Amino acid sequence: MLSHQDNERLVRVGPGTPMGTLMRAYWIPFLPSADLERDGTPVRVRLLGEDLVAFRDTQGRVGLVDHACPHRAAPMVFGRNEEGGLRCVYHGWKFAYDGSMLDTPAEPEGSLLRKHLKIPSYPCVERMGVVWTWMGPADREPPPLPDFEWNMVPAENRVLTFRIQECNWLQALEGEIDSAHAPVLHGRIDGQGEINGWIAARNLRPSFHCLTQPFGLSIASRRELDEHSAYWRVNQFLMPFFTLVPPQAKYSELSGHAWVPIDDENTLAIMFSYHPSQPMYPRSREVMENGHAGRETGHASVNAFEPDNPMQPFAKYRTRFRRDNGYRFDPELQRTAFFSGLPGLWVQDAACQSGVDRIVDRTKEHLGVTDTGIQKTRRLLLDHLKTLEASGTLPAGFDDAQTTMVRAVSITLTADTDWATACAEIMRAKPGQDFGYDLSDQPKSAPTTEAGA
Repeated sequence: MLSHQDNERLVRVGPGTPMGTLMRAYWIPFLPSADLERDGTPVRVRLLGEDLVAFRDTQGRVGLVDHACPHRAAPMVFGRNEEGGLRCVYHGWKFAYDGSMLDTPAEPEGSLLRKHLKIPSYPCVERMGVVWTWMGPADREPPPLPDFEWNMVPAENRVLTFRIQECNWLQALEGEIDSAHAPVLHGRIDGQGEINGWIAARNLRPSFHCLTQPFGLSIASRRELDEHSAYWRVNQFLMPFFTLVPPQAKYSELSGHAWVPIDDENTLAIMFSYHPSQPMYPRSREVMENGHAGRETGHASVNAFEPDNPMQPFAKYRTRFRRDNGYRFDPELQRTAFFSGLPGLWVQDAACQSGVDRIVDRTKEHLGVTDTGIQKTRRLLLDHLKTLEASGTLPAGFDDAQTTMVRAVSITLTADTDWATACAEIMRAKPGQDFGYDLSDQPKSAPTTEAGA
């Protein structure tokens, strides 16, 4: 159980909140670079409860500025993006990518406004097709951009998708570090799909082991295979809102999410699946991008989206699987095919994470032993908030780009092997190098990952 007070501390992310202050110390991914064309239409964004507009200027630089013009608060999403800046359509005031004022056409020639007035803005950088921003205080230098392996491999090695999830960031994140739900929620009752082999033949009561790391937390689940061996899946939580999911033998890819807080009640779910050393298997890419037999995988398919009013943040990433339509739950599907009655992996996860409320009352929950990773993650975050408030000290490694060079792991070990020692080296990310262990040695019917079909 999590107290109401602690839950509020963890999920509220606006300016001045403890968690909002912590998250603003980190670089935040928020858009595909392809969404921003030179001199193209601005894109409405909301991050950590702040309403913003993103655009790419004539020189290709990305600007992220306040959504309201500082003159008369007209919406900058209607701005004319032209000749090196974004011009408000109300009175023509024009601003550069860094917020500086370029033109005030209705003001006198000697006006000092251009020298002293800016539109609030945040710096942006791009890497491998993803735009990142840093929303920390203006009097502090941003840390180096973190080296996440998924954002360093070539495009052909990776599938990257964005979608809106209708709950706070922590509810979404906790769903991915919970390995116990996969064989149940993602199961089928029609004898189809790999997951059923796991349900019928494997141990549904894994034991959990957590290890605090410089990057966050390693959450290892152990399933007994026989008296001589155990199957380990090590999920990773990386500060402040990243998760990594292990590969499985058939697909041989790593995956995970950035659970970026849009505000207190909505999350931008950025999912990545990638192979560290070779192009993505074509069939895997096809299924992730297009879905399979009418259902969703761990990725939101091209068929999942129902674009919203462009005045809404991240409008193009709103999907047709939502709280207001019950995530398209189908009772007949539940009777005949899917254990959940929900059409696909991410839809099943989102419905369970978001379906009750956008901010669930955690005082009503009763955690079990399989929730060890969730309990440890909450405690780690609360400890970081306590330290930050007491001394202003940020988590160790927040300013070290190499801290995030981490992989999730799935491996079979002898029964008496210490998982942390055995996995220490293969949990280190090495772009361009393979997994470092034999994936074919895993159980034939392993638990379906968040990325699989």
